[in-house]
Amino acid sequence: MNTRHTVKIFADGADLAAVRRLAADPLIQGFTTNPTLMRQAGVSDYESFARDVLAVVSGRPVSFEVFADELDDMERQALTLASWGPNVYVKIPITNTKGVSTAPVLRSLARLGVNVNVTALMTMAQVETAAEALANSRAACISIFAGRIADTGRDPVPVMKAAVEYLRRYPQIELIWASPRELLNVMQAASIGCHIITATPDVLKKLTLVGKDLDQYSLETVKMFYDDGQKAGLSVEIPETVRA
Repeated sequence: MNTRHTVKIFADGADLAAVRRLAADPLIQGFTTNPTLMRQAGVSDYESFARDVLAVVSGRPVSFEVFADELDDMERQALTLASWGPNVYVKIPITNTKGVSTAPVLRSLARLGVNVNVTALMTMAQVETAAEALANSRAACISIFAGRIADTGRDPVPVMKAAVEYLRRYPQIELIWASPRELLNVMQAASIGCHIITATPDVLKKLTLVGKDLDQYSLETVKMFYDDGQKAGLSVEIPETVRA
């Protein structure tokens, strides 16, 4: 399957060196990040980091997330983030930490022409709420955290399929398969018509394995185990009784 033509791949992360490297890859059509990834990468100056990212992504869409919890503050932060570049999508969580819907913020930002990426969704009810709030948006994304759904022992494909179908009535809204756990998720996203999938560098580096001959891959795995055993200096003392 040629994912290049069936699902857009966005790189997910906050390591600036990795962003620079991935920006040179034409397969990567956008970038996303979030406060957790930024914290893990040691980012302390949000605006400086964001402007560095925007300088290397060649106009491709980039999602930056608000970190306020009050709805009024979310909107003010969103307008600031959006001002950093026309290719910025502002990530707004589907609720705040108290479980209050952010739909009023989404409606206001849509009216003001801000590109929005609604994040942390896991149910169809949330998809419907977000889509209806963004009905008059210029361009928007809805991110379903399929990987986290899978972490609960549930198959995320049915909800992703349902979301693809539901969003057909909103052509300006793209669906993002967020938090994938393995390369197979890229193929699944493509097969159901999902518009975008985000992927960390660990997942992206496996793209070279697509379609790989399994007999060859098996042999390479055997060689890896053998070579690592040799390099580790492992040995098994064989008793004389067994040798006989």
